[in-house]
Amino acid sequence: MPEVEIGRVDTFFARPVVAGINLTSSLKVGDTIHIMGHTTDLQCTVESMQINNAEVSEAKSGDSVGVKVPDRVRHGDHVYRVT
Repeated sequence: MPEVEIGRVDTFFARPVVAGINLTSSLKVGDTIHIMGHTTDLQCTVESMQINNAEVSEAKSGDSVGVKVPDRVRHGDHVYRVT
């Protein structure tokens, strides 16, 4: 499946397991994302997303969002939307 880069991981929170992502493109709840880095390679569906601790269903380029992820990710990992 083709993938489009939509941002990079800025921070990681261990409890709850959340990735802070700086977006360069839009992202919606229900989208499938693929996070890749030197030691990271995971794919998941965005089930919930927050901006400044407020639930949102859609975010645009330039937003910093928190997305629950199934495993550890690292600063600088690339985030792709699977289309």
